[in-house]
Amino acid sequence: ETKSVREEAEKSAIAREALSFVTPGSAIGLSAGTTTWALAKLLRPIEGLTIVTNSIQVADVFYRTAARKDGSRTSVILTGGERTPSDALVGPIAISALSQLHLDVLFLGVHGFEPKAGFTTPNLLEAETDRAFVATARSIVVLADHTKWGTVGMSTIAKLTEVDALVTDDRMPQDARETLSGMIHEVRFAPVNGAS
Repeated sequence: ETKSVREEAEKSAIAREALSFVTPGSAIGLSAGTTTWALAKLLRPIEGLTIVTNSIQVADVFYRTAARKDGSRTSVILTGGERTPSDALVGPIAISALSQLHLDVLFLGVHGFEPKAGFTTPNLLEAETDRAFVATARSIVVLADHTKWGTVGMSTIAKLTEVDALVTDDRMPQDARETLSGMIHEVRFAPVNGAS
């Protein structure tokens, strides 16, 4: 809850920018995290989505959504697993569930990122579960605000070069922008409060 109000404008901007990677009718993975939670709230009106998540908070966004006029709802698959303090479900059960799935796009939240360590988290079981998520997806989009640049968690989820896109905010320092653009196929800097 504390993290959800930090960099709130940045997370909202990132979530709005990430919507362009979503196609109605697709299978979407949303890892645990406050930025993926912000994106989940924007996905509610999109028709025909199947959401796969290991986040109780993200799943709850869709469970509380009213049915559409045609009676349909977004289909949500919650992986199961051991619950972390951040309400992520991790471990062997989550990994087993993910290994049976194929996702069109994964939106991955991270604790931090930098060139050598890549995208990281301090929780070893969450890193292992996130790596299983990465293995299921045709396309991997990391959602991370500028404050996570240079932060290194204990375990690497993926190298910078292993993801398809990074959506961050326009407050990212210029040297970091250059580094990221040289290592990741597509990097988007979402404008915060209309600034660029």
